[in-house]
Amino acid sequence: MMKEECQIKRLGSHDVIIFQKLIRLFREVFGMEDPGEAEESYLLALLQKPGFIALCAIVENEIAGGLTAYELPLYYSGGSEIFIYDIAIKPAFQRKGFGRKLLVNLEEYSRQSGIKVMFVAANEEDADAMDFYHSTGGKAEKVVHFNYFFDE
Repeated sequence: MMKEECQIKRLGSHDVIIFQKLIRLFREVFGMEDPGEAEESYLLALLQKPGFIALCAIVENEIAGGLTAYELPLYYSGGSEIFIYDIAIKPAFQRKGFGRKLLVNLEEYSRQSGIKVMFVAANEEDADAMDFYHSTGGKAEKVVHFNYFFDE
């Protein structure tokens, strides 16, 4: 069986349509209800921000998966860290190394930018995510995450 080739593409201001497809992929993989979509102008502005990173794993012109991340400037050390907000691979493309390839690409960007730490939150109940992050060299750290919700 021939191994599928995967290209990793960082999305830019000319990739709003691809970004919209990636967002739909996230919703599908995470089983999220569809709250509607952000305006194209908002997504364009987001893609133009230097601290926002959107990567797509593309196999034969199909989006197989992707990730979004934020570069967070640190005030006490003069550097930055990378927070991975979402990462997902379509079920048909899982367990083929594409998620790992996304992380390696983000790590290369981080190293070139002098960034020494990437981090991601995962629910302990999500065994697949926990296994993936352990297998890719992530070091688990016990933290409690608090959310604040605001009425409209």
